[in-house]
Amino acid sequence: MHTNYMRFLLLLAFIITLGTPVTAQTKQVKYLSGTDNENTVAWDFWVTGGRNAGKWSTIQVPGHWEQQGFGAYNYGRDYTTYGKNFRFADEKGLYKHTFMVPDSWKGQKISIVFEGSMTDTEVKINGKSAGAIHQGSFYRFKYDITDKVQFGKENKLEVTVSKMSADQSVNNAERLADYWIFGGIFRPVYLEATPQTHITWTSIDAKADGSFKSNIYVEGIQKTGEVLVELKDKANKTVGSATVPLKAGDTLVKANISVKKPALWTAETPNLYHVHYTLKQSGKDIHKTNDRFGFRTIEVRKGDGIYVNGTKVKMKGVNRHVWWPETGRTINAKIDLMDVEIIKGMNMNAVRCSHYPPDKAFLQYCDSLGLYVLDELAGWQKAYSTKAGAPLVKEMVIRDCNHPSIIIWSNGNEGGHNFDLDDDYAQYDLSGRPVIHAHHKPGNAFGGIDCNHYENYYSSKKILEDENIYMVTEFLHAQDDGGGAASLADFWDLHWNSKKGAGGFIWALLDEGLVRTDYNGRIDTNGINAPDGILGPHREKEGCYNAIKKIYSPVKIDMAVLPDNFTGTIPVENRYHYTNINQCTLQWELVNFAKPGESVLGYTISQKGDIKAPDVKPTLKGNIKINLPKNWKDTDALLLRAIDPFGKELYTWTWKIKSNKDFVATLVKTPEKESAVAVQETDTAIELMAKEIVITISKKDGLLALVVTEKGKKISFTNGPVLVSGTAALQNIKTYKEGSNQVVECTYSGDMKKVLWKLKPNGWLELAYEYQAEGDFAYSGVSFNYPVSYVFSAKWLGNGQYRVWKNRMDGVTHNVWGNIMNTTQTGYAWTYPEFKGYYSDITWMEIDTAEGKFLMGTEQENLFVRLFDFYALSGPVPQPELPKGDISFLEAIPPIAGKLAFGINTDTASLGPLGELNKLHGTKKRTLHFYFGSPESNAKDVQFIMPSENILTD
Repeated sequence: MHTNYMRFLLLLAFIITLGTPVTAQTKQVKYLSGTDNENTVAWDFWVTGGRNAGKWSTIQVPGHWEQQGFGAYNYGRDYTTYGKNFRFADEKGLYKHTFMVPDSWKGQKISIVFEGSMTDTEVKINGKSAGAIHQGSFYRFKYDITDKVQFGKENKLEVTVSKMSADQSVNNAERLADYWIFGGIFRPVYLEATPQTHITWTSIDAKADGSFKSNIYVEGIQKTGEVLVELKDKANKTVGSATVPLKAGDTLVKANISVKKPALWTAETPNLYHVHYTLKQSGKDIHKTNDRFGFRTIEVRKGDGIYVNGTKVKMKGVNRHVWWPETGRTINAKIDLMDVEIIKGMNMNAVRCSHYPPDKAFLQYCDSLGLYVLDELAGWQKAYSTKAGAPLVKEMVIRDCNHPSIIIWSNGNEGGHNFDLDDDYAQYDLSGRPVIHAHHKPGNAFGGIDCNHYENYYSSKKILEDENIYMVTEFLHAQDDGGGAASLADFWDLHWNSKKGAGGFIWALLDEGLVRTDYNGRIDTNGINAPDGILGPHREKEGCYNAIKKIYSPVKIDMAVLPDNFTGTIPVENRYHYTNINQCTLQWELVNFAKPGESVLGYTISQKGDIKAPDVKPTLKGNIKINLPKNWKDTDALLLRAIDPFGKELYTWTWKIKSNKDFVATLVKTPEKESAVAVQETDTAIELMAKEIVITISKKDGLLALVVTEKGKKISFTNGPVLVSGTAALQNIKTYKEGSNQVVECTYSGDMKKVLWKLKPNGWLELAYEYQAEGDFAYSGVSFNYPVSYVFSAKWLGNGQYRVWKNRMDGVTHNVWGNIMNTTQTGYAWTYPEFKGYYSDITWMEIDTAEGKFLMGTEQENLFVRLFDFYALSGPVPQPELPKGDISFLEAIPPIAGKLAFGINTDTASLGPLGELNKLHGTKKRTLHFYFGSPESNAKDVQFIMPSENILTD
């Protein structure tokens, strides 16, 4: 029952049941549209403007008309992009559909329900108005059409949807926004049949002490009766009940039940119960309904924190748009489930529904899998008027109030707060959840919670010293390859260790890339406006996904390398709120890495075992003890995997056992065949020759000038080592024999001190260099040139598979990784991982090119390799600045900041200690080993005869 497949089947069964009359006492549902973006129904359609306007055709419902070739596109910020004379597309869509109402529904109340329609929606049944025009896109609304339908006969439904609302405050709240805006009936439409005497809705308050209260709203009560309320646990065992009397004219009755020691709901322990309501009269069951709920108590203790069931919780959250590239905001339950599992997969515990309430299925998965939810009324930076907003608050809260996952109502975003609506939520929410203002300017704290957006590390520290709880509802804007996990470790530690730190919500989960039906299906992020996600639009994972997973892991391990005296003890911190680490599963593996030249990546497992998880209570520290075998040092690396109580991986840590020196010592022994090393000197260069390899060093600057591997075959790896920061002027160059090796020694004035080239008889070229570095540096090391257009792929032993930044080093693990050359610009194309970038802790790297292979290894630790030109943040001057050259071997790399539309933050230090530049002092030394070409095989058979001439290149 914990598998994704079973969860989906259960939800599907629930949906199917809704459409099937089970008994006369339960609500019956008949879909007029489809249920989601994969199951639609064709309606007749006419659009007044834009593409395919002025003619009747058909459209699939639910769905946006723009995604089906009608009307015109707008992004919500077009008004700021194009100025005061701009006008939004304001077409209307006219829908027609015929439907039957079963004869068996006679005598019942018939309602038509719209789960969401953009924007003003006018409904007619058989030519008669169903009621007032509904204004507001993201909210469920319904009409009583009992007196307008014909039973057993064809009925005509006409719906007129106006993309722009006649109420300017609705447009201001919903459509003048930093997201794509659409038109159309984008959520399902269906008929409901209930007895004339029925329960209309309920509001539940189930506290951690086991007290259960429910407001039961009823309709059509013309004589006495009662409501039986039964509470059932996951085993369907009744754990409490009450009978509430009814009298004629009642519209509201209240139930009170007490349950002993209930299993509590939290994001870590999403325990759910069911409540069954049965309305009875004269001994007969008149109407039945049920709902899920959880026992939990939400408290805001001013000046302290947010408490769930008496325990302070801190939000590891993200902002989420309802989104699928092909269908916009029309999605399905599988997408909702995928998003919840992705969020929890990052070890997050919270989600903000920005900037409107989501589909119902998303909240159901948050309930069952465990996420704290901020459910938000639309209002991007302008608020609904009280007249427009009050009914929308009611619609949102009535639909959502019984979801235990929702712990806070958000009354609009960044200035979209109508203060008159703040107390409306409690009118419908019996549990009295807190209400916040998710704002972006100081001085707007509300209800003891400050949510101020996009503060830096140091201004955040100041806010945390203030009187309010600080729960930031947007931070670390993940545009392009910035924000997201960059400096997140600093922010998270700051909130975790602060009394009033309540955590926050990264902006945002995904790039809002839209498949444009007017541009042959190309994906459009509206330029700089919408590529601001941790994921791509189809949920492609960017580099910060795994970094967040590591940073937010509740099993927190900071040990970066195995100490010399390691005996199997690993310090651990428990950053769960409720879960003891001994409830998790821990496993170890000893592994051996694949080698260069092999056709495989990754590692093979030598030995593995389980670990007794230590008794470490929430927020405390302890030790994990691994009982390693005696020969553990004979393997390459140790892996530790932590698995949560539900069987989901929290994180896997990897530590090298062997040093780079050990790996490289083995590496340079291949090939075994040797030949004498020769040297040839001219006025301009020194040539070193071994076997068929020729290495040319320029006498002008001591740099590599030419590499030839066999029969004149060039590899264009040249012009290095060049210092990426600092100066170098060649003072002397000489060549001499060192045993069987030939050496070229170069000495310099300036920051570069010495370079030694050494060609060995088996063809390996050793490069040793040393330079001086004093001060603050974005990057430090040396570079070479190589044409990127020649590159096929790369394979390496080191951290991967994603690139890193100085302040985003988490989420990569040591392994043998590989990647095919790509030119992905993060946020604008979604072939991940990106090929170009900075890679950390490299032991060896093999680059496969149109000219052949070349292999590099280093015997010192902590090498960064930079591959080619790329950037993290787009702009007139892309950021950050890159080192010179194409391939760099570095001791230090730059941090990355963030971007919000045009605004690029280049002050990385403002994000905290990790964002500071590298402070270097003294002499830096490193040795690199290169092999150009393919080493000779030990195989005895000959597969082919090499042609004497290559007609493509010779």
